[in-house]
Amino acid sequence: MSYYRPVDRTEVDMGNAVGKRVVVVGAGIVGASLAYHLASKGAQVTVLEAAGIASGVTGRSFAWLNTSHSGPDPIAQLRGAAIKEYRRLEAELPGLKVRWTGSLSYDASSAAVLQASGHPPAATRVSRAQILGLEPNLKNPPRHALYNAEEGALDAVEATHALLTGAQAYGATVVTQTRVLGVTTQGATVTGVETTTGIIDADIVVLAAGTGITQLADRLKVPLPIEASPAIFIRYTAQAKLVHSIISSPEMEVRQSADGTLLAAEDHLDDAVENQPEAMALRTAKAIQNELYGVLSIEPEVACVGLRPMPIDGIPIIGYLPSIGGLYVCAMHPGVTLAAVVGRLASEEIIDDKASSALAPCRPKRFFQA
Repeated sequence: MSYYRPVDRTEVDMGNAVGKRVVVVGAGIVGASLAYHLASKGAQVTVLEAAGIASGVTGRSFAWLNTSHSGPDPIAQLRGAAIKEYRRLEAELPGLKVRWTGSLSYDASSAAVLQASGHPPAATRVSRAQILGLEPNLKNPPRHALYNAEEGALDAVEATHALLTGAQAYGATVVTQTRVLGVTTQGATVTGVETTTGIIDADIVVLAAGTGITQLADRLKVPLPIEASPAIFIRYTAQAKLVHSIISSPEMEVRQSADGTLLAAEDHLDDAVENQPEAMALRTAKAIQNELYGVLSIEPEVACVGLRPMPIDGIPIIGYLPSIGGLYVCAMHPGVTLAAVVGRLASEEIIDDKASSALAPCRPKRFFQA
């Protein structure tokens, strides 16, 4: 069964896409979205992945489509479009499903927003009684919280597979277990990539390999300030229907998947024994038991660290690298939230030569200006 009916080439003007060979490095959710949108425009897309599909930070993501942000936000336009773009992808790709449960926040950042007497446009200030209506198992509901009914979460691995299947329906090729050693150039223009199995020619190379982008950029003498920001992802087996939305509080950040699996996210503190993922999973389990009624048993199933690609200034790096023609970069956090909208906008820039104003704050050139 095909996830998506490829558009007949007579239905659209393929324009610049005809014959354009694009290599996407990285098969996480960002690379998969880029591949899907590029292939849907008629580009000849090859996706290269050093390990398996969604084997990096995508597979270790809490995957909350969180569009809220406190304080000034240079990428507010991107965040604002994220939900709409995922709704579009759901309609296009039956294999991509989002649980639109809404989110309930009463952590430090949302408290600061409340004290400032404002909140994100899509969020609503709710009372304790309303909180208990949303999350009846909470033992210690706060007086107030922010509820965003539009937000949700997804299985990031499943979504990545759905996007790549959609890309393949348009003719894209997905190659795993193949590491990219470097980008090949002639003069100051990209000609392809060198892999462990040989050279693949390309007109455009898109780097969407998360923290792996820095090594490839360094080899071209265009260093990008991307840090590997660790976060802990935990999966538990527990009773069903404990959590109905996404809860973000000082004690826990949890959600529950359709099959009843309880998912949690924690900040990585340090490398001390007591802060290793397994130990954090046990502490978080106790916190969940303290905060929720009905937790008869809760057993860690997976506890691991995901390394998020975090640009040093906190703003995504999206666009062509200066001084090297045909080399496009996509490095961002939150990657899962922004994957759908960035995939569409970047494909329009690469194939249609249509510059996006929403991506203007994200340009790599900001790091190379004298």
